[in-house]
Amino acid sequence: MIGAAALSIASLRSPAALAAPQDVVGTRLETRAIRAIGVETARTDYQGRAALRATALESAPELDRLVVLDTPDFGDGVIEAWISGAPSATASATARGFVGVAFRVHDEAKLEAIYVRPTNGRAEDQLRRNHAVQYISHPDHPWERLRAETPAKYETYVDLEPGRWTHVRIVVAGAKALLHVDGAVQPTLIVGDLKHGANAKGAVALWIGPGTLAHFSDVRVTLGAS
Repeated sequence: MIGAAALSIASLRSPAALAAPQDVVGTRLETRAIRAIGVETARTDYQGRAALRATALESAPELDRLVVLDTPDFGDGVIEAWISGAPSATASATARGFVGVAFRVHDEAKLEAIYVRPTNGRAEDQLRRNHAVQYISHPDHPWERLRAETPAKYETYVDLEPGRWTHVRIVVAGAKALLHVDGAVQPTLIVGDLKHGANAKGAVALWIGPGTLAHFSDVRVTLGAS
């Protein structure tokens, strides 16, 4: 858990265990154990939770704004977190409060990520609602390319509100990733062809889009069998 508690890391030895993570002893997540790229971070209390606040820096030259976590290399496994995103006070009109989780991060620029656009969740425009959730794979498959080449395949709708805590659970196995939102048994998004392949490994990071004020709490990483 980020904040007053810990980031929990577990190791699992069978695929069946991914569905029922075991209780583990958490590892304290101190400031020295995270690496912020293109964001300003601070510890805070937000809507009743100890949290990490992450504010996107508009001058950041990097493609992705990340808070890289101090975890072993992640290939298969489960990532759970409470996340909240809203446009920052200085954001442009196109900001959506982009916030999510990146995984299999390599050299900061190569990653898979699933994020949400909170202001789209209850928009009056149905097309905007359909873009509430997004999968990306950088550097070669940004959202613009995926939307242009395969409309609707890597995006979907889910009920969201800017600034509200939302629970996400991402299950990764081989070339497949499932996103579960707010405890739903059925996945909100199914990605069957992760672009970096089934055997990719790398860091886990909190992902923040431009013009975003984000909060993260209770982050848990469960490592699958290698």
